[in-house]
Amino acid sequence: MELCIDRISKQYKNKIAVDRLSLNLTSGVYGLLGANGAGKTTLMRMICGISKPTSGEVKFNGMDVSEERYRDALGYLPQDFGYYPEFSAQDFMYYMASLKGLTKSQAKLKTKELFEIVSLTEVAKKKIKTFSGGMKQRLGIAQALLNNPQILVLDEPTAGLDPKERVRFRNLISELGKDRIVLLSTHIVSDVENIANTILVMKNGQLIHKGALEEIIMIIKDKVFECTVDDKTAEHLIAAYPVINMRSEGENTFLRLVSDEKPHHTAVNVSATLEDLYLYYFSEVIENE
Repeated sequence: MELCIDRISKQYKNKIAVDRLSLNLTSGVYGLLGANGAGKTTLMRMICGISKPTSGEVKFNGMDVSEERYRDALGYLPQDFGYYPEFSAQDFMYYMASLKGLTKSQAKLKTKELFEIVSLTEVAKKKIKTFSGGMKQRLGIAQALLNNPQILVLDEPTAGLDPKERVRFRNLISELGKDRIVLLSTHIVSDVENIANTILVMKNGQLIHKGALEEIIMIIKDKVFECTVDDKTAEHLIAAYPVINMRSEGENTFLRLVSDEKPHHTAVNVSATLEDLYLYYFSEVIENE
């Protein structure tokens, strides 16, 4: 099982959303990390065959994603998934199953099985408009799995979920990645850190890093510092460096920041995390949003 992305680009008038990106994916969970506007959603839409690349190609086991039969291998949960609020969860699943070509008996059997997996069995006959954000996202996952896809593409699936629902969701995604390709796009760093076998970092339409968590973090080894300084010094450091964490400690301020060089004579080098790396690359983007 292999999804091959070969030098794909997507250009909208004067903006290049994805720029000559190449990538090969096999079974496992891939966490696609990047700030808003990095090109994550555009890349996923091209992988799903919804958007056609300006140049390059995407193939799954040698089959172009524009082919109709590719739909049978694909499950997709877009960022803004459209629900029918007056439908019950069960009826919605039956409707989606019919769109995916399942028979009535297959739809009933698969819906029952998937509701058990995503913990929606007890609310199967309730209207979607009564669901919490987490329940809607789990329903979204269930519909994406109706055709037992070999590729599962999830765009910001944990956005808006409370911490308990996020943990449950992450566990579910980890389980799903054992025998299929799961591509998970998010800007919630902890989700990627906890479940991705491979982390992909996108910036300005390009893939700038790919690897396991330990490999990715090595990029900023020796670049993360902590110090406790007076408020005036803290103001200077905050203006000069990406600050990951800060808190007031009496008349002083504790800072955790990323820097290529030692930012202050009292600063101590500490172990890096994925969140540190994210801030290192995207602090300017975050500040401008």
